[in-house]
Amino acid sequence: MSIQWFPGHMNAAKKKAAEQMADVDVVIEVVDARLPAASCNPLVEELRKFRQRPCLKILNKIDLADPDATAAWIRHFEQDKTVTAYAMTTKKPSDVARVISKARKLAPHRNEAIKPLRMMIMGIPNVGKSTLMNALLNRRVAKVGDEPAVTKQQQKIYLDLETVLIDTPGLLWPKIEMPSDGMALAASHAIGANALIEEEVAVWLAEELLKRYPDLLKARYKADVSAMDGVALIERVAQLRSYRLRGGDWDFEKASHMLLQDYRSGALGRISLETPATRAEALAIHTEAERIKAEEAERKAAEKEAERMKGKRGS
Repeated sequence: MSIQWFPGHMNAAKKKAAEQMADVDVVIEVVDARLPAASCNPLVEELRKFRQRPCLKILNKIDLADPDATAAWIRHFEQDKTVTAYAMTTKKPSDVARVISKARKLAPHRNEAIKPLRMMIMGIPNVGKSTLMNALLNRRVAKVGDEPAVTKQQQKIYLDLETVLIDTPGLLWPKIEMPSDGMALAASHAIGANALIEEEVAVWLAEELLKRYPDLLKARYKADVSAMDGVALIERVAQLRSYRLRGGDWDFEKASHMLLQDYRSGALGRISLETPATRAEALAIHTEAERIKAEEAERKAAEKEAERMKGKRGS
């Protein structure tokens, strides 16, 4: 299953963000620390690089992510000299308190009332942008919810006379190129439920967890998972929770939902769905697959054209 989700308000949000970028000093991009590359919006990179704006890339939800993977991502992102990467959780006030000072270092020329620091907070849905906004202001100014696309409109708010924040709606991009990215985003609750089949997402997640964190699964679901596949793991969740249908079969739908909830809430432990190394490997495989697909399409087009020319000569 290839997951795509780009509601109409996101297209309007993209246009508005492009207009505002000219008047912004620093872009604060919030990503999910469990999937930092998959949750990076290429539209954000495109817009900020066009305007040559520095980026404070916040890896949020580090309390849910594998710390070793997070450290590797920090090193990876900071290879770009225009990026400062910061791992944090909005649950810790001390983490939130460092955000503005880190942003100021990226635009030291904007630090007074006549030249306030202008920051735009961007990111995909449900990564914690609005929660961060509220924490920075120490009051509720942005809607927050455990659903993607809660924020629908852009808003500008003054932290003080020297600091301006622009909050933007969660923004995906029109086409998610790698199917695995769509699955990871769906598993992490960044994509609306109407764009996915939850059981398929859960099977994908189960397969990834079996490869990456079998010990965490063994501890959570009290079973030897070494010989299991994704379907068997979900059936084990159903068995453990006594999820049955009327006829006695396991309730696969309910167990799939529970597995996703265990991952999203951190009940399984601290998990990352990608590292810089696995990301590079996935990109290489995807690029090769796309090359083969393009060559096959070109070959079929050439054969079709040859047949057309042959028929034309015959007539």
